Amino acid sequence: MSSLHALLGDTSAFFNRLASAMAEHGLPVTLGPMDHLCYRASSNKEYLMLKDRLATHGKVLVEGMIGGRPIITWALHRPLASPFGPVPCLELAAPKPGKTHHRGLEHGEIVVPSLTALLERYPHVPFEQKGLPDELTLSLPPLQVKFHCRTLADTIAEEIAESAVVPVPEGYFSM
Repeated sequence: MSSLHALLGDTSAFFNRLASAMAEHGLPVTLGPMDHLCYRASSNKEYLMLKDRLATHGKVLVEGMIGGRPIITWALHRPLASPFGPVPCLELAAPKPGKTHHRGLEHGEIVVPSLTALLERYPHVPFEQKGLPDELTLSLPPLQVKFHCRTLADTIAEEIAESAVVPVPEGYFSM
């Protein structure tokens, strides 16, 4: 079994880069817990390989189509240590059709009590607000930190309960 470090890269360096970039904007790591990080695969072949190898590190919460491509989320058996506290989930995103993606850790998501309060408390921070009312994004090229009021696991549970998950089409990876 490959370690998460071997599969994803240096998660500690990734978390430290996010924390440092947030600090440069005056944002503390104590805004809320980071509930997941996302790894973007550069190809469907890489997605399938990682999906297979990551299966031993957690329990699949869901795999479905989001934004025109498959994304799978695991609740990790052992949360990842980070300056934001333990990170319990991992998201793996396949590339969007027709787009070039760089492989690697791409974003972390932090759960906060209120997006409005975050905007009001930190008006100088250049948050991207196009995802409101559900999401704020802070671009830290090539990385991002996203902010939500609910955990990904809670969102997934609700989508499953409401039969709102769009399954990956049969034969998607053989196209």
